[in-house]
Formats: sequence, structure tokens, C-alpha cells
Amino acid sequence: MRFNYAEAMVDPAMLRPLAEAAEEAGYDGFVVPDSICYPEESDSTYPYSADGTREFLDDKPFIEPFSLIPFLAAATSTLRFVTFVLKLPVRHPVLTAKQMTSTAVLSDGRFALGVGVSPWPDDYEILEVPWPGRGKRMDECIDIMRGLQTGEYHEHHGEHFEIPSTKICPVPEQATPILIGGHSDAALRRAAQRGDGWLHAGGGPEDLGEMLARLAQLREEAGRADAEFETHVIAPEAYSPEGIEQLSELGISDVIVGFRDSYQPGPDTQSLDEKIAAMHWYAEAVIAPTRG
Repeated sequence: MRFNYAEAMVDPAMLRPLAEAAEEAGYDGFVVPDSICYPEESDSTYPYSADGTREFLDDKPFIEPFSLIPFLAAATSTLRFVTFVLKLPVRHPVLTAKQMTSTAVLSDGRFALGVGVSPWPDDYEILEVPWPGRGKRMDECIDIMRGLQTGEYHEHHGEHFEIPSTKICPVPEQATPILIGGHSDAALRRAAQRGDGWLHAGGGPEDLGEMLARLAQLREEAGRADAEFETHVIAPEAYSPEGIEQLSELGISDVIVGFRDSYQPGPDTQSLDEKIAAMHWYAEAVIAPTRG
């Protein structure tokens, strides 16, 4: 089991000391969120908060992931960084492949790219990308990025992208895992067919069990049941050694833990010392006993 620390929408000056403290405390990974912009007027809803409102994002700081991860990687030596999740279909896949491979090289491969379609139609409208067809667009993005990160010439002729034979340099020695986020059946199918893993966004234990069973079914149908596959979950069971054992028995590879409700509107009132204290409490109460 790997333990990933999640903290979002905090003062950017806290990010480096938090990453350093997470590594020192024994965490395996550090979760990096993605949010592009906040339109003044919108009727969009957020599928992963209780009331669907988006106001919790107003005036919240987000550093662009491909800028942040190399910065944090330079301050650490073992911590792995996971985007949760990069809004992929609104970005051009060749540029994203270049950013992905550069980030992987600069972090010595301590990087996994979590991607999703984005729940915000606003992102698509502002960036002038069609909202319809976003799923197929994302599939093509993944295929193009996989081809380009080999370092060999790759071409793509699809419905959304026409890429001539092209290569990029440098690329990491090991391919960067591409993890798929989302709870819809389309997201689970994409993870099973194209992903190196799946990112869970929270919810009840019954829902998690159903999604894991569906993932297993879809991976079997895709002929990928034996392929290496990461499962990153947000679950209340992750906050005790007994719960970690239960999640391990389900085949979970990674837990994502945080110690603050990021969905609350208004500024973050936790101090850096309070965040690090919570981080160390978990390391002592859960990580250390789990590892023996």
C-alpha cells in the first residue's frame, strides 16, 4: 500500500514545506490538483461535492501542475507526484505529451499523470474546445501521448486530431503511468481499456465496491486483467490500520488522505504547523503500524 498526501487550494508558499514534510514523515506520494480558471458567471455544477456548488473554488490558489511538480521534485528525493486530475481534453495532446515527458525527466520518473474529462463546460468554452465528443477526444489524447512518450516517431489520424509523424526528446526511461479519474461507466471503461490505473474521487464504501467490481469486469473484457494497474482511493477506511488492511484485501494499491474539507468556501484557515501536525499524526497512527 502506498500513502499519498492530498492538500489543495493552499497558500503556494506552503507547498514546498508540505512536500518536504510529507517525504520526511514517510508518505509515498503527493497529490497535485488542476484547475484552470474561474468564470464570473456559470451555471455549472460539481459532481463530487455534496451540494454540487462551485463556490468553494472562488479565489482559491492553484499552481499549474507541470510547473509545480518539477519545483517540488527538486526539493525531495523519494516522493512521487500524481495529478488529480489534469483536465486532458481541453489541452492539445502533443503539447501535453511534451509537458508530461519533461516533468517525468525532471522528477526522475517520480510522476504519474492522472487525467479526467473535466466536469466544467466552462473550461471547454473559454479554451474554445467543443464540449460534445470530449470522451473520444480524450481517448485520442491518451493514444497520442502514449505514442510520443516512447521517443520514437509517432503519427495519429483520428476524428479529432491529425498528427504527422513526430517525435519528442527527451523522454523518461520508463513510461509515465496514465491514470484515469471518474466514476461514470465511461470513465471506468476508459481506465480498464486505456489506463494504467484508476483514481477514485470519494463516496460511500458500497459505491467503491461496485466500481471496483465493474473495473475488474471491464479489465477482463479488455484482456487486461493481468496487466499492472493502480487503484487510488479516497475512503474513510484509510484512517486506521484495520481499514488499510481491508482496503489491501480489495487490491487497492494507493490511498489518498487529507485532513481538511477543501470544499468549504472561503480562505484556508489552517496554519502550516497545523497541517504538518495532522500529517505526522497519520504517519504515526496509520503508516508506521501498517508497515510494522
